Amino acid sequence: MRFDADGDVDTRQRDRLLEQTAQRELTDLVVFSHSWHNTRAMATRLHDRFFAPFPELLGEAGPARLGYVGVVWPSMRFADESLAGFPREPAPGARPGLDAETRAALEAVFPGRRQIVARLAELLDERSERLAALDEFGVLVRGLVGVRGEPGPPADPSAPEEDGVPAMFGEDVAEVCERFAAALAEARDKTDAEDHALPLPDGGPGALDGLDGSGRPGRLHGLWDGAHELLRQSTYYVLKRRAGTVGREGLGPVLGALTALRSAPRLHLIGHSSGARLVSYALTGLPERASVASLTLLQGAFSHDAFAETPPHATGRPGALGAAAHRVGGPVVACHSRHDTGLGLLYPVASRMPGDDASALPGDTRWGAIGYDGVRGVDGSRRLDLAEALDGPFPAEGWVSVDVSEVARHGVPPVGAHSDICHAELARLVLRAARIGSGP
Repeated sequence: MRFDADGDVDTRQRDRLLEQTAQRELTDLVVFSHSWHNTRAMATRLHDRFFAPFPELLGEAGPARLGYVGVVWPSMRFADESLAGFPREPAPGARPGLDAETRAALEAVFPGRRQIVARLAELLDERSERLAALDEFGVLVRGLVGVRGEPGPPADPSAPEEDGVPAMFGEDVAEVCERFAAALAEARDKTDAEDHALPLPDGGPGALDGLDGSGRPGRLHGLWDGAHELLRQSTYYVLKRRAGTVGREGLGPVLGALTALRSAPRLHLIGHSSGARLVSYALTGLPERASVASLTLLQGAFSHDAFAETPPHATGRPGALGAAAHRVGGPVVACHSRHDTGLGLLYPVASRMPGDDASALPGDTRWGAIGYDGVRGVDGSRRLDLAEALDGPFPAEGWVSVDVSEVARHGVPPVGAHSDICHAELARLVLRAARIGSGP
């Protein structure tokens, strides 16, 4: 089922879904949203791969009649990203420039900014030894994503993510790129030894000329690694807001129409990465008194304080989605993995807001993601490892953070296992949360 950037649904697909759901008298409908780093074709393949284990698992489902829906929304990917089930090994000697596929994707997401995209590509390819080139890159990135004025407001993780502009857009660009470069280096070190690491930048003597005169080789090239990541995370900043819009304005009303059917099925929402954000914000777009039966977030790329009743660093208000969880009649499951370096190392750097002086690297949990360490600030929430979640009693309601590091563990830097989600164990976890054919 397709949505545009404003959340407007393909009405023919919506009407067909409502008609078929009613005709087939489905008992349950599973709705899955992909992440921001997917093309339409890859999104469809991801949905198919994730749903593939369900028929065999449903052998124990008794009278359940289960339907499947894949949400497709306008996103993009950088061509160097490793996606769920579609690993990509970098070419020997590869470095973070902008290939033709990524440039075309940026031009589609940011219409009318082709010249900016072209100049960003030139700067990444040149990897200049002048700090002025990095400064120009930072100005162009802000122009690309439409950030104007001074970032703000002051740091408050409990605030809705739409409320503030991250510090990465307002601080000294060399310092920002250095933070990203450090996080990238950490990601390479942490990547599972079984997986292939991206080659280090090919800096040489004199690469620091124009920075501090120390002559240490490679550092400026490393900063261009960080600049490439700044561009990637800036794109995510725009698309994560789009995910919220599509969820609230698009998917939420469609789910409401499904709940209004005479024999309405139980609805089970699944989202990966920013798709987890999309399905979560869909709860805020439900009609009054409508609800869903379960919600499963796979490596959710949004704040672990988003659903909090009392965020640890809050100024007295609940998290951005603090009032939404009551729209879920059953459990809300947050799957997280310590092998997800995209969320564990890069997300905090990109999410840090002005006024926060805490470290943006792993020791700091202030700007952490729900897909890296689970939900925070919710009273009575449970924490389970994967074996407990699959074989022990499963909570019938409330928050459940499940450590899925045992299976979500493979991937290449910089994001590591962020997209390693196509596993029968995770499909079974969805069915357990949905209370379909898996016992209590």
